[in-house]
Order: sequence, then structure tokens, then C-alpha cells
Amino acid sequence: MSAQGRTAERADETLVIRPVRPEEYEAAGRVTAAAYSASYDDLSEPYLDSLRDVAGRLNDGDVWVAVDADDTILGTVWIAPVGRPLSPVAEPGETDFRQLAVTPAARGRGVGEALTRHVIALAVERGSHRVIMNSGPQMLGAHALYAKIGFRRLPEREKRIEVEPGRWIDLLTFGLDVP
Repeated sequence: MSAQGRTAERADETLVIRPVRPEEYEAAGRVTAAAYSASYDDLSEPYLDSLRDVAGRLNDGDVWVAVDADDTILGTVWIAPVGRPLSPVAEPGETDFRQLAVTPAARGRGVGEALTRHVIALAVERGSHRVIMNSGPQMLGAHALYAKIGFRRLPEREKRIEVEPGRWIDLLTFGLDVP
């Protein structure tokens, strides 16, 4: 696959998944923050600011966007660069991703699935043996998507983390073995 991205055909629309462009950092950050705010009702402004910081995420990985025919960003995902994990949950030979986010208005349209399948395709291209990620316990829609695709829980890698001072969550870990 080229750095240009891929097209995901659906009965009702065409999604293009491609790297985020500099002029889209702000919009992609808004999509991420809106998606998380729709699932968590008590996020602090500093945490939301971190979700909006697309330029900062690019220091540690790649940010991809799913756009519709009008080039409107419907979703985003942050993927580890080749050979370097985003989070301590990833082990050598695995590709991890974080902050899969679909704008609330685009949920149920296959955007999250297309982004997840894009991550899987990248992992296969890179020669990874597994795709892995953490997810918060409230992200039930994401958990159902991961199960549909074939991810399984990896409870031996799950732990409680402090995401910001005084805010702890029990992260769930999901993995998918790839050829």
C-alpha cells in the first residue's frame, strides 16, 4: 500500500483512508475529542487538549484519516511507526494503534471498521505478527467492532493506569494475530 492510502467501498459511500494533512490537524483533533467525549462524559480539558494534539501525535507515530467524497474527516486513528510501539502494551513484532475515533455523526457507517482494517493491512505489510491496542471499559461499541473483526482480549496484558492526575481507568487489551 502506498503512503497515499486506500479506498474503502461501501454500498452508501466511498471512504478514503489516507495520512492526515497539516491543514487538517485541527479538524482531525476535533473529531478525536468529539468521539471520546461521546463515550466518556467526564473528560478534563487538559485530556481533551491532548486528544486534539494531532501534531504532537505525529512525533510518535502516524495519524490516518477516513474522509468522505467531500473530503470531510469522519474518523482518525494513530498508528505506531515501523519498529517502535506507541504504548508499553506492544511487544516486538506487533503493530499497535491508539485513539481510533469516529465522529458521532458518522457512527454506524463502517468508518471505524475501515480504519481498523487499514491498521491490519499496514501490520501485514510491515511483517507484524499481531495488531494490538488498549481500550477503555466504556468503549462498548469499539469492543463489539474488535470482536466482529476477530480480535480477542488479552487479559494478561491489562492493567490500571492513571490517565491524568487522579483519574484511573482499567485498560482492556485486544489483539489480532495476522499472517
